[in-house]
Amino acid sequence: MFKRWTVQLALNSHLRAAQQQHRRLTHNQAYITSPIYYVNAVPHIGHLYSSVIADTLRRFYAMKGYDATLTTGTDEHGLKIQQAAAKNNTTPLQLCDQVSQRFKDLCDKANIDYTTFMRTTEQRHAKAVSHLWNTLLDAGHIYKGQHEGWYAISDEAFYPDNQVHQVTDDQGQTMMVSTESGQKVEWTMEENYKFKLSAFERPLLDWIEQNPQAIVPANRKNEVISWIQAGLSDLSISRLRSRLDWGIPVPNDPQNHTIYVWLDALTNYMTAKGYPENDTNDILPAKVHVVGKDILRFHAVYWPAFLMAANLPLPEQILAHAHWTMNKQKMSKSRGNVADPFLVMDTYGVDTVRYYLMRDGGLADDGDYSEEEIKKRYKKDLAGMFGNLLNRSTGQALNPEGCVPGLTSTAVDPRDQEIHDKLTALPGIFNMHFEDREFNKGFTAIMDTLTEANKHFTDNEPWKLKDQDQKDRRDTVLYYALETCRVAGILLQPVMPTKMDELLSRLGVPDNQRFFANTIMAIDSRPLGPSTGILFPRL
Repeated sequence: MFKRWTVQLALNSHLRAAQQQHRRLTHNQAYITSPIYYVNAVPHIGHLYSSVIADTLRRFYAMKGYDATLTTGTDEHGLKIQQAAAKNNTTPLQLCDQVSQRFKDLCDKANIDYTTFMRTTEQRHAKAVSHLWNTLLDAGHIYKGQHEGWYAISDEAFYPDNQVHQVTDDQGQTMMVSTESGQKVEWTMEENYKFKLSAFERPLLDWIEQNPQAIVPANRKNEVISWIQAGLSDLSISRLRSRLDWGIPVPNDPQNHTIYVWLDALTNYMTAKGYPENDTNDILPAKVHVVGKDILRFHAVYWPAFLMAANLPLPEQILAHAHWTMNKQKMSKSRGNVADPFLVMDTYGVDTVRYYLMRDGGLADDGDYSEEEIKKRYKKDLAGMFGNLLNRSTGQALNPEGCVPGLTSTAVDPRDQEIHDKLTALPGIFNMHFEDREFNKGFTAIMDTLTEANKHFTDNEPWKLKDQDQKDRRDTVLYYALETCRVAGILLQPVMPTKMDELLSRLGVPDNQRFFANTIMAIDSRPLGPSTGILFPRL
């Protein structure tokens, strides 16, 4: 019933090349990680943002044919957990169980398709951390010595003199705080184990210089370079067990010392891939570590130094995103300007919130959170541009046959040239921006193409092409509208997986034809799938 239409031979060649590339890439690995979230507080919108970036990247690489995996989870050791549990008259593990579940609930609610949900209280993780410690110790990178410096309990980190400054609080009291985090620091002296971080200044700088995309965006890379160039002190990687017993014991000194929480936490990325049992070439490197800018130092200085010292491969990229503000102010409960991620998704829909976070979230600079902007994105981009085009081109009045027509000519009509060129170029533009981590530009390219498709549809007035001799022209107009929806739907799958599954099913696109390799011009006409109602109804 639905005849096969002729298309340009170049498109056939392009399709075959893309499909061959898809088959080759199936054997490639793309290991993506979100941060593991510290369980001293319940999830907020920033946690959701990190998770959505990581999940979108995993789905993006899966769409391109990679064997893509994602690790997320919770960081559950350290002094803050020990203190919070005591304050709430509970045990550290009970506190961790309760809060960790909330983070898992957030992942499930937000459709975060993780491969592994790591908890640092798992026995397999303690084994991995102990193995890494012994590897560093045997290689001569750990020694025992006296450590003193400015210590921030909140950050669980020591800071050198050039990274702290004095401030005066609202009560007129002076105190020292970390320049980087703003947290209070106190001068602390104790004996502990230290990692020879100072030995890795040059290797770290060489790594960054030889891998320009190792740390993105560029302003974060410049921060890391400046930290290293200012000089790296050896890093305290244990705490006295008399002060901190909620953690993994130091293997060679279990009665007296606990492993520093960040050496513990960072190892989760290897634990999740089977370290130390699995061959290290199978578990590393991570393609992308997604982190917030507040934990950049740990991931871009300490972590690669640990890996270098253990003779393990380094991550391909550390993506450090900015934070969310509200009314240009940092979110805080005391100000009453926090966003509950569960409530926001209940109100506007999971895919809508995912799209908003990826479209308007800050990488180099903080994004300013606004529910009015969520509504605008929904109304303009999703319902206005996308939903409107789909509804008009699949309606019974214009498309009584219920099909996606094929092209009726190998030549491009001048009236179709603009949308044809935009649609042909869109996948490459989107891919380029996503690989460059310019997510907003990638989505803008999609919306620009949808805008052009809506304009093309309106300008060509297919509702007036009713006569039989006008059918080919009407089919061509419908083709470009529906083909734009199909290509946009494939490309938007990583960020809006549920809605795009509905859309592609409505367009009759089989599951095995929803990959990046399938974003070139379609060859055959095909029947539409069953309608499931309006894709983007009014809020």
